[in-house]
Amino acid sequence: MRSVGTLTRADLAETINRKMGLSRAESLDMVEAILAKICDALSDGENVKISGFGSFVLRDKSERVGRNPKTGVEVPITPRRVMTFRASQLLKERIANG
Repeated sequence: MRSVGTLTRADLAETINRKMGLSRAESLDMVEAILAKICDALSDGENVKISGFGSFVLRDKSERVGRNPKTGVEVPITPRRVMTFRASQLLKERIANG
């Protein structure tokens, strides 16, 4: 894997291919299935927790008044659902230690 840049689906599939011995197609299918499961859970309103990695948490934001920074005009910001990611303590420590 690369040490800098962006981690892609292909990179994940390649790692599965090398470490588990699955074919490239099977590895890519596994990555796609995992990502689809995460997307389905989030779209159904469920939070997703991956032990040792972190949590994808959904939050509902209520309507509020925002301000255009250039003109100063107030505009209403509609209510919406947002997703945040909270890294696990294990991941935070691993990142801090390089």
